[in-house]
Amino acid sequence: MAFMANQRQQLCLDDSTYSLTERSKKMLKKSWAENFAQHIFPQINEDRFSVLYSTHQASRPNTPVNVIIGLLLLKEMFGSTDEELMETVLFDVRYQYALHTTSFAEQPVSDRTLSRFRERLYVYEQETGIDLMKAEMESLAKAFVKLLQINPQMKRMDSLMIASSCKQMSRLEIFYRCVSNMVKAVQATGETVLLDSRLLAYLDPEKENNTLYRINSSQTQSKLEEVCADAVRLWEICADGYQDVKEYRLLERVVGEQTEETDHTRSLRSKKEIRTDSLQNPSDEEATFREKAGKKNKGYVGNVVETFDDKGAIITGMSYKPNIHSDIAFCKEVIAEESWQEEPVILIADGAYGSDQTQELAKEKNIQLITTALIGKSPDAIVADYVIDEEQHILLRCPAGRSPQSCQYKVTQASYYAHFDKSYCMQCPHRKHCGAIFQKKTVLVRISTKTIRRAEHVRKMSESQYRQIARQRNAVEGMPSVLRRRYQVDHMPVRGYIRTKCMYFLKVGAINVMRVLKAVSSNPLSSLHGCLDSRKISTPALFQVRIHREEFACA
Repeated sequence: MAFMANQRQQLCLDDSTYSLTERSKKMLKKSWAENFAQHIFPQINEDRFSVLYSTHQASRPNTPVNVIIGLLLLKEMFGSTDEELMETVLFDVRYQYALHTTSFAEQPVSDRTLSRFRERLYVYEQETGIDLMKAEMESLAKAFVKLLQINPQMKRMDSLMIASSCKQMSRLEIFYRCVSNMVKAVQATGETVLLDSRLLAYLDPEKENNTLYRINSSQTQSKLEEVCADAVRLWEICADGYQDVKEYRLLERVVGEQTEETDHTRSLRSKKEIRTDSLQNPSDEEATFREKAGKKNKGYVGNVVETFDDKGAIITGMSYKPNIHSDIAFCKEVIAEESWQEEPVILIADGAYGSDQTQELAKEKNIQLITTALIGKSPDAIVADYVIDEEQHILLRCPAGRSPQSCQYKVTQASYYAHFDKSYCMQCPHRKHCGAIFQKKTVLVRISTKTIRRAEHVRKMSESQYRQIARQRNAVEGMPSVLRRRYQVDHMPVRGYIRTKCMYFLKVGAINVMRVLKAVSSNPLSSLHGCLDSRKISTPALFQVRIHREEFACA
């Protein structure tokens, strides 16, 4: 299938909107379809997806990519299934008008159009590591920021845990499922001679019920050891001829993660020794485990960066990772993706994103990272008044303005060890807050540049202006709720990292589209687009109209 840009966006004489009554045309103009056709659809970059198709122009042309992307956005906006969306686009003129397909004799989509396109995206990312959907959604977001004239100097971000749609399994069930799937794979090859009667029993549904569901808690450990022994034995039996089979790879993974080698045998690991990135379910092998804020989650984590001001807010940055990815790692990635900012950019986040390293990275890009709290124990704000010479590695003055009697800098600890006169420190009002350690003859202060910088940040957080800016982050905290309640991000009908990631980015893109449609419909500037038809009649069509009128006059 060859790539061809969508050139059929102009009106023809038999356009379906011409058959509408004046009342219907007015209602169509006031609907969401008008603004989608004018402000959303033209921003879709078809050329970005040309790599998914053949360069051989003699082959059959592709379905217009901008129509497919538009459909995928509409699917998330209205919560439709592929089948419902197909029926709607065939019979609803609003969808056709929004996608510029009212002049098509037949709508250019079939029941497999969307699934085939998604499959192309998945395969391309697996082969190249390039996420075209993320690039497109972020490109649309930048266009929306310009359209709404939002100042790009204010940003805020937040993350949310996203549950996998796979079943939550116990260790016993994970083992059993991997063994059962491998036995079925061996049976499919016809080499059941490799399996003894004990392994062949895993094909019997009754054994599954007796092993997983008809046991009490006192039998769980013995059953787990039994199935573990079968898994190890099956793994060894199939080691030669099944290396490329997915079921074998999963069996090998679970054996490696759940067992350890002891005295030429393999035994179960302690539950505490199992890593959080271990296999959670064979049907979603990329899902990971994480416990956050007292809640357990098996799946992934999403991050959003929202650009905002008084005119509105658009999500301009989006990320999706296994849920063991920390907020600090997200923060580093967001800062790394930014270029040097000529004007200072304010990035507001919660305390989980803050660290000394992220603060330093932000300063290098002229970004002011404002967090609502700090992770770990925070020093007293008075510590920020220590004066040091970072070039000479000398502590010059304490918060009370006194110089130390001696000072030593230890490179391995990156810390200053300074001794002060004990008689002065005994009378100092800051002695209980500056971190001084009273010794027999002197007072020792052990402090690092990192601690001083952290104290400076603590003091800055107490300022009223800082708190006022930090409060503006509260609006983005509603994003996880929106994604869960309206866009059902925890119940995506697909599994796997790449597939769920593509759907997640489309859901975020749909939120942006809804915000643009709402903003444009309430903006007086939208009235400048006075014509119902945002597309122009093509030159051949105008020529046909002129001939028709001349023939009518002659008659």
